[in-house]
Amino acid sequence: MKLVFAGTPEVAVPALDALIASDRHEVAAVVTRPDAPAGRGRRLVASPVAQRAEEAGIEVLKPAKPRDEEFLARLREIAPDCCPVVAYGALLPKVALDVPSHGWVNLHFSLLPAWRGAAPVQHAVMAGDEITGVSTFLIEEGLDSGPVYGTVTEAVRATDTSGDLLTRLAFAGSGLLAATMDGIEDGTIEAVPQPADGITLAPKITVDDARIDWRAPALRVDRVVRGCTPAPGAWTEFRGERLKVRTAVLAPDRTDLAPGEISAGKKNLYVGTGSGAVELLWVQAQGKKPMAAADWARGTRIAEGETLG
Repeated sequence: MKLVFAGTPEVAVPALDALIASDRHEVAAVVTRPDAPAGRGRRLVASPVAQRAEEAGIEVLKPAKPRDEEFLARLREIAPDCCPVVAYGALLPKVALDVPSHGWVNLHFSLLPAWRGAAPVQHAVMAGDEITGVSTFLIEEGLDSGPVYGTVTEAVRATDTSGDLLTRLAFAGSGLLAATMDGIEDGTIEAVPQPADGITLAPKITVDDARIDWRAPALRVDRVVRGCTPAPGAWTEFRGERLKVRTAVLAPDRTDLAPGEISAGKKNLYVGTGSGAVELLWVQAQGKKPMAAADWARGTRIAEGETLG
């Protein structure tokens, strides 16, 4: 099939690579978000998908909005058979959805209908899911509600951050998306409607969502830290300033600390929760680089009885 691939961040690049490598399909063009400011100089930088496409000599389309008439006209000129999508980042209007004969097929990082929305991996980690996965589905105008072509499951490990898990899912999903394109092309797969039961929503994680509540159980604190890593980053307050918690582990042997109470040793930094404690391994003070939590505590000269939050 002739394909137009839509995607933007680094997590979409493995799927693009899989389709470029396929000897059954042609990636005629790539659709991605416009260049965005990045780095200290805030200069405009092309998306990871755009950079990969340019390396491969593939035409890159960067509409401000996918309903722009110039973009739609070019899409109709290319006349793709199908448009595979991975984390494109913009809602597709019906006028665009109607262009390819086999529609737009999205690779979503959950086992639909679980975790429909922008942040499925973060929500899966924060909810304590033991199994998640990826799904390919035909895009409709609803939110991730279209019929599903296929799924691949993936275990959520006890130490997974959302970044760790998303990396694994990106590579598992690249194979699923390529296989889905093959099945659509030769007519061997059919999209199946999603069940009405089991729908959960995964809206974008906000900064407020990433704030640690030390009154919550230690297991909940651990999940928030892992689910919000690398972005937006779990955080708390210390002496009126924001402190990001980069890495933490459960410390079930420490049962002597009140919620938020700090216990700083030469090599360890423990904080009490609503049940047990956690050990902070890496933190980042406001305006500073990440550092070992024990080093931060030593430099900060924490007084007995001080708390976080």
